[in-house]
Amino acid sequence: MVWDPVWERVFSTQNWGKYPGEDLIRFVARNFYGAADRATIRILEVGSGTGANLWFFAREGFSAHGIEGSPTAAALAQERLERECPGWNEQPLSGTVRVGDMLSLPWPDEYFDAVVDCEAVYCNDFGESCTIYGEMQRVTRSEGKLFVRTFAPGTWGDGTGEQLGLHRFVAAAGPLAGKGPSRFTEESELEVLLASWQLTDVNLITRSLDSRRHVIREWIVEGCKS
Repeated sequence: MVWDPVWERVFSTQNWGKYPGEDLIRFVARNFYGAADRATIRILEVGSGTGANLWFFAREGFSAHGIEGSPTAAALAQERLERECPGWNEQPLSGTVRVGDMLSLPWPDEYFDAVVDCEAVYCNDFGESCTIYGEMQRVTRSEGKLFVRTFAPGTWGDGTGEQLGLHRFVAAAGPLAGKGPSRFTEESELEVLLASWQLTDVNLITRSLDSRRHVIREWIVEGCKS
């Protein structure tokens, strides 16, 4: 089981973002806004949290699916979807939010048109992360799409606190403090982590905080199942 119970506390005690990031919106728009019938497009998010991205998928008419380790987060996501996206889990959309483990996704092979990791897999160690991305590839149809957003070295908190392994820390500073293990991915590691995917676009985004005293560095990776 890869779920860290610290996230149950986080989701139970902190407010969380309500809206998706622009990079994910552009990814979905570029790949699927032209679909003849959006209801036939199934999108899975692993570590879907309180459902900000699922809400976006459903509001745009896609079939939204999430798997989340925290029962509290999954319940909040389901509640919001039912309140703001009527019919999201009924035919023809048939969306789902499941409480479960990313290491073993409970869907059949080639079920989804796209799979999404928005800073969820990074909580796992390198070997577990390889397994999760392999599972994501398994449940994606041929020529289906991948979107990954994950932390890069140099992010505020990297190198602080207890070190658990290569590039992996229980951060003692920054926005990742108090949120369990965090793995900071080197560029050279992306092809290993995502070996089962054909990578089509890799970008690094950097933003500063606190009048440029601190920096957040994130990889935005897109791929395709060949």
